[in-house]
Amino acid sequence: MNTTSPLIPDFASVSYDVSVRRARDLMPVLRSRAAQAEAARVMLPETVNDLRRIGALRALQPKRWGGMELDFISYIDIPIELARGCASTSWNVVNLMIHNWMLAMYDERAQADVWTKDPAALIAAGIAFPQGRARKVDGGYVISGKWNFSSCVNISTWCMLAVTVRGNESEGEKVIDHRMCLLDQSQYEIVDDWHTLGMRSTGSMTVVAKDVFVPEYRALCMYDIRGGDGFPGARGNPNPLYRISLNALGGHGIAATALGNAMAALEHTLALVKERSTNYTGLKMRDQQIVQHRVSTAAVKIDAAQLMLRTDAIEAQEQANKNVIPDMQQKLRCKRNAAYAAMLCTEAVDALHAVTGATGIYESYPLERIFRDAHALGAHISLNFDAQAPAWGLTALGGEVVNPTL
Repeated sequence: MNTTSPLIPDFASVSYDVSVRRARDLMPVLRSRAAQAEAARVMLPETVNDLRRIGALRALQPKRWGGMELDFISYIDIPIELARGCASTSWNVVNLMIHNWMLAMYDERAQADVWTKDPAALIAAGIAFPQGRARKVDGGYVISGKWNFSSCVNISTWCMLAVTVRGNESEGEKVIDHRMCLLDQSQYEIVDDWHTLGMRSTGSMTVVAKDVFVPEYRALCMYDIRGGDGFPGARGNPNPLYRISLNALGGHGIAATALGNAMAALEHTLALVKERSTNYTGLKMRDQQIVQHRVSTAAVKIDAAQLMLRTDAIEAQEQANKNVIPDMQQKLRCKRNAAYAAMLCTEAVDALHAVTGATGIYESYPLERIFRDAHALGAHISLNFDAQAPAWGLTALGGEVVNPTL
């Protein structure tokens, strides 16, 4: 099946190499727009058009719907290149990529609802399960909630909203299910409350829904996408790509954004140091051992983070190709690694920001924005090492971690 309209590009023949090169080529353009995008607090229309043109948003979408259906490593490498230009843009691309990947796991009818009309449709999400509540009714669920941090929801026509499903009063309203419910834009309200320290142009606004009916086929059970081919869309989308565990690897894309952001910090710092002498002594900065040490330390942390993220993605793809589902400790290792990689990137940015001295406090110097973005990125629960590390440690020591969505 390929329902792509003649007016909508079909990217099914685009390779990994081409997709990464296109992202790399777009990087300088994104860098030149970053300040304007920050002021707008959303992705600029021309940036959205560029991303549509190169197909970056559709790298993980099934080929039969006009997407590239690339291996999972693209979820790391495309965001890295984009984040070198603008972390906010990369963040949004990560979210739009992964939501296309997730939609491929839904019932075929849900895929058709979105992609038959518009194969290039944009899908936002509210991923915090405690923020949404659902009750089972005939034919589906009625959901309500208020989900913040819904990136690029302002330009999306659909939204996936996480809910906990509770039992009846006699069961003590115990949580009995976790669902990701697909709603079209007429079914929810957007609250423009995105005023933040960093990642300002992601447009990560709040979504509100009240007593909305969602048919069963648009309510994906999160227990079906923990790895393997037990998800509803498996028959139509048998590619091993879709067998990878969402919860275990979903955070790797935003960690890749943190990585590309740190790479940009290194690039700007190297350029500054090569050109500049200190105002007080005239000694070239590059001849100062402390500068050499900080730049080198930042670079090795960036290299280590890249190796960690790419290794996880490649191993996950290899396991999926064999239809092997990783165990709990392996999944928690991936979550731990993504958070640690992001922490290394934040440390690298901090060290490089210190090298710039007073220059680094000016809004006109890109590292000021990169510094703020690094710390805003690090606030995400998936990238918080203090939150992600203990669970792996517990399993490694023989304990048990209870996480029904993992």
